[in-house]
Amino acid sequence: MASIKLVPQSAHKALPFSANLANLLPTGTVFAFQAIIPSFSNSGRCELAHKYMTLGLIIVCSVSCFLSSFTDSFVGNDGKLYYGIATINGLWVFNDDVDDGLDLENDEKEAEKIFNKYKLTAIDFLHACCSLTLFLVIACSSFEVQRCFFPKPGPNGNALMTNLPLGVGILASGLFVLFPTKRRGIGYGDNPDHGDGKEEKQIEEIGPKVPLPNPK
Repeated sequence: MASIKLVPQSAHKALPFSANLANLLPTGTVFAFQAIIPSFSNSGRCELAHKYMTLGLIIVCSVSCFLSSFTDSFVGNDGKLYYGIATINGLWVFNDDVDDGLDLENDEKEAEKIFNKYKLTAIDFLHACCSLTLFLVIACSSFEVQRCFFPKPGPNGNALMTNLPLGVGILASGLFVLFPTKRRGIGYGDNPDHGDGKEEKQIEEIGPKVPLPNPK
């Protein structure tokens, strides 16, 4: 009879913790990794080529999680959603076309807001390092990666891979609470912080709601 490789016990125990950690990361990167890793790793039955492809996928997704912490978004005066990456001089906008209503060269007020509000800070590096660490923990805790690179982890390996996601998750969550960020960059599901008060202005223009009469 052919030998059957058992699934590492740490992979089953780490799955619930990994699912919770994924909520702190860019959803697009996590979904892409979860969708591609079964094919690249051959469901954990790795040959040499599968190991190279799996390792390459982990590296690409790790870089994506790291860089996503420096991206941000805002709504311009023209109502369009703009994305960019934070620099020491401000936000470098990606999708600022010539035909758009955003003109940073002539609109000094809009340019000052972008350069001052969205410039690079030390908290960005903290969140980037936490996101990178979280993704690596999630990747190494997945069934395919463990079966591919750590088929026989042993008692010490099982204990490490079982408890590592929990410890890293608690530490990263605490750092995110102590050092929050208002950035809403590429891959994050929350709406961007508009900061222009357009919704409040629309409510003021419409006026207060008139209550409907109660039916007798």
